[in-house]
Amino acid sequence: MNSHAHPDALDAWPALPWREWEPTMSTLHMWVQVVGKVRMALAPPLNHWWHVPLYVTARGLTTSPIPYEARLFQVDFDFLDHRVLVADSLGGAFTLALEPKSVARFYREFMAGLQGLGIDVRISTRPVEVSDATPFEEDERHAAYDPGHAAAFWRGLLQADRVIKVFQSGFVGKASPVQFFWGSFDLAASRYSGRPAPLHGGGAPNCGTWVMQEAYSREEHSVGWWPASRPPGPAFYAYVYPEPDGLRAAPLSPAGASFDAQLAEFILPYDVVRQAADPDAAAQAFFQSTYEAGADLADWDRALLEPRVPPDRPPTRPWSTLPTRGDAPARATHRHLSRQRAQEPR
Repeated sequence: MNSHAHPDALDAWPALPWREWEPTMSTLHMWVQVVGKVRMALAPPLNHWWHVPLYVTARGLTTSPIPYEARLFQVDFDFLDHRVLVADSLGGAFTLALEPKSVARFYREFMAGLQGLGIDVRISTRPVEVSDATPFEEDERHAAYDPGHAAAFWRGLLQADRVIKVFQSGFVGKASPVQFFWGSFDLAASRYSGRPAPLHGGGAPNCGTWVMQEAYSREEHSVGWWPASRPPGPAFYAYVYPEPDGLRAAPLSPAGASFDAQLAEFILPYDVVRQAADPDAAAQAFFQSTYEAGADLADWDRALLEPRVPPDRPPTRPWSTLPTRGDAPARATHRHLSRQRAQEPR
């Protein structure tokens, strides 16, 4: 039985202890990078680095299955029982306790566990996208782990993952999964216009410019959530790359959202969302208002990229099909769906 349940476990949008959780977040960031780099070393590359993130689960974070020779293995962070579980498709497994321990010790234990399963993998041990690039095997400074803080972080991820997935259903163009990027330590999802973007100039600490150029190779609107440890605390964010003229002055929803010039991103504090009369609606208003502003100012073909009708849950009809000029059956289908949509309750 889990003895470290968060006191607000039944609160869908609990208060998060962000003023105190920095030591745990900094240590967990490095542990997640160790695991993420193993996935990056073994998974077949995908555009925008989609082969490297982790994903939110009902208990924490997962790599999803990672190929190794003719088998698969998976790494899961469990923030209820506070352990790392590694299991492979041959029935092998090992666990590591999530408890106060240095990054160096975690790295040794994790890599030794993989070796015990016959998984031989080598990674670059320098962390990325952080200013302190102490190699994992030498990092004795990051060694904090508060179970309550880790569980609170995961509960924030649960809500962010849920509302971002709802937002993504309103798009039929190329879009990313909702992914946890271990370099920047944030949850994110992107929509794409379908057009190439100018080469990115880089700038992330301890991260090659070419890495950022692959990540931002296409025009995109991104939304996400990160567990900040400084005011205003954890926040939802949104940005458009490349940034179109006039974006920073665009009207936003809900009240409390703003453009942060230092970050060059729209920001909506988590605390503003959780204190709203309808937190889910507040998050959706933020995502949608930043998307519409960016897509319109950048002249995206929204008629091509957005569903003609909102999808049912579960779907009972097509929603991505667009009428083609000169296609009478398609126009008839469009008229039928338009009438059907008009008759739906508001």
